[in-house]
Amino acid sequence: MAGRARHGWRGDPPSSEAEARERIVGAAMRCIDRYGPGKTGLSDVAHELGVTRQTVYRYFASTDDLLAAVASAAADGYLDRLARHLAQVTDPVEAVVEALTFTIDHLPEERYLGVLLTADRSGRFFAGVTSPEAIGFARSLLQRTAVDWGQAGYGRAELDELGASARPGRPGHTQPGGQP
Repeated sequence: MAGRARHGWRGDPPSSEAEARERIVGAAMRCIDRYGPGKTGLSDVAHELGVTRQTVYRYFASTDDLLAAVASAAADGYLDRLARHLAQVTDPVEAVVEALTFTIDHLPEERYLGVLLTADRSGRFFAGVTSPEAIGFARSLLQRTAVDWGQAGYGRAELDELGASARPGRPGHTQPGGQP
């Protein structure tokens, strides 16, 4: 309808679903900066965007889904910092130990990745550590190191297994071919 005011999205609706999701994630990051990860909810994000909560729910089923998208958006920067830290490490065992140590030391300080570690969300985070996305994240992390994983006997499947084995409560990883 010509002349009709557009109220949602502060009068500037997104041109695609991808743009809408990107704007929602950006608004969530601003809310996390303002209120902290434990106090950011879908209502805050909706208000930041000038939309209803139902609009946010259209793109993200829950606050946890939205926070997972925020963490995913921040993952590349974290992986780049981790790769710089591991730039000179060529031994596979040392790379994994250093990656885990770096992550334990720095992940709580990562504003947007750390949202998954708040007390009321950590159980859901650890339950999702072996999701396809999390395994892909771990594989990407390992592939950014200076280790020649192929030379060490690790193909894609073994890297996925190695990444999945780092989750809490999982028995230790075995070398390719079943060697401890």
